[in-house]
Amino acid sequence: MSKQRDYYETLGVKRSASQEEIKRAYRILAKKYHPDRNPDDPSAERKFKDVQQAYGVLSSPDKRAQYDRFGEAGVGQWTAGQRGQKVYEWGANSSINLDDLEDLMSAFGGSGSRRASVFDQFFSGLRGGPGRAAAPQRGADETGRISLSFDQAIHGAVVTVQLRLKDDGRDETLEVKIPAGVQDGQKIRVSGRGHPGRGGGPPGDFYLVCSIQPHPYFRRDGADLYVDIPVTVVEASLGAKIEVPAIDGHLTLTLPPGTPSGAKLRLKGRGVSKPGRDERGDQYVVIKIVPPEQLTEEQRRLFEQLHERDQSDPRSKCAWNKG
Repeated sequence: MSKQRDYYETLGVKRSASQEEIKRAYRILAKKYHPDRNPDDPSAERKFKDVQQAYGVLSSPDKRAQYDRFGEAGVGQWTAGQRGQKVYEWGANSSINLDDLEDLMSAFGGSGSRRASVFDQFFSGLRGGPGRAAAPQRGADETGRISLSFDQAIHGAVVTVQLRLKDDGRDETLEVKIPAGVQDGQKIRVSGRGHPGRGGGPPGDFYLVCSIQPHPYFRRDGADLYVDIPVTVVEASLGAKIEVPAIDGHLTLTLPPGTPSGAKLRLKGRGVSKPGRDERGDQYVVIKIVPPEQLTEEQRRLFEQLHERDQSDPRSKCAWNKG
């Protein structure tokens, strides 16, 4: 039997490495030993295959868990032998047929506390033969989508969704609570409503992906809201009290004299609820100065008088006017 390989050592990572670290190490080594870059180096081709095999195991959480517990034997596969017998193969040249496996397990004790628990737990799950229950497996998760109005996402809601799982023919109506402040693309988890487990394993979960419809005038950035408010030249110049919309009603805002177009006035705590926190974001009123589309003769005369008396130059501080 050949020496067991260490997949972590093959990729040059620690056994505690994260999935991102494993992926990064694989990309570096796969590029280094790729046959196209080493056409005349047989050893590079062997190393490339070893790297591929190691990554194929460690990149899968399930296979990695089996490998960590049982080594290469935990990530083998059943094949047919030369005489048609069922053979379990792992590693480079390691294998055992089903009959020998039965004899091996019997030698460690056929029943009761004398049974070799490691062989029993591992191989009974792999062989899948009669008389041995497969290891419990968690059911797969299921994903659905829900379209929410802007107000539903802001204030929260209870929505009804239809769940259909083909593997068990389940057709179920669920009421799902949408928390206030949910964001576009956020997943709402409904525990235990996914596909059923196998061998006594727990069911998977159901995830509802939220798609939020745009609002006619509010824009959202995280927990903050933005709304454009048009004002007249006179209101911006002299200041004014103006009514502005908010998500929980209208309110009166004081516009300071000389407010420029594009100014953002903050309304603290008038934004969206922050999930898991007893606070809200802010609302920003973006000022848009709108000149009159048409002037009466009197208005034109007054504007001309203002123009003659106004000595200010708003372009004097622009970068292109600085020496």
